[in-house]
Formats: sequence, structure tokens, C-alpha cells
Amino acid sequence: MKDTTTHNERLAKMKFASVYPLYLAKVEKKGRTQEELHEVIEWLTGYDNKKLQDLIEKNATFESFFKDTKLNPNAHLITGVICGCRIEDIDDPLTKQVRYLDKLVDELAKGRKIGKILRV
Repeated sequence: MKDTTTHNERLAKMKFASVYPLYLAKVEKKGRTQEELHEVIEWLTGYDNKKLQDLIEKNATFESFFKDTKLNPNAHLITGVICGCRIEDIDDPLTKQVRYLDKLVDELAKGRKIGKILRV
């Protein structure tokens, strides 16, 4: 699947606050915890619980969510297929960042060990 401008724009405008409960439900359904989810998000973005809650309360879009973040230097090690796209082949930087987060949440939900998810 090729990235399209329309798809990238739609993803940029999507509200993190509307997706976060889905991430949480997905991992909790598989026996993982909110703390583990926050650990994974913090590893990728550097956002602690306070900053994460602030972004949720401000109803931040993915564009604003990732705007000021400095991704973990090992984020490039996140590879594979998510939503039908190979992460390594995504050209749009924001779309790639969102798919990094999606992939980490999937790995958490699938029971992968935290050390492996965090690429340590």
C-alpha cells in the first residue's frame, strides 16, 4: 500500500485522545497494563504520564502530538508490517511516527517482552 497525501493528512488530523482508549483496551484485553502502555509510549516519545495526560486533555492531533517530540534514537529499529504497510517503506515522517507507535502497541498486546519492544 502506497502512502497517499489524503491518507497522511487524515492521519495527521486524527485525535490522539480518540485513539488512546483503543490502544489501552487492546493491551488490557491481552493482559497487559496501562503502565506498560505508558512505558512504551514514553520510550518512543519521551512523554511522561503528566505530558501524556496533558496531550489527551488538550485533544491533541497526531500532528501536534509528534510535533515537539524527539523520537528515541532506536526508533528506526522498529520494522515490520502495520496496517498493511511495511514501516520501513513509509516516506511521510508523521505517518511513520504514528505507525511506529501502532507497531509498539501491537507488540505489547501480542505479549512480547518489554525489553524486546524497547529494542534494548
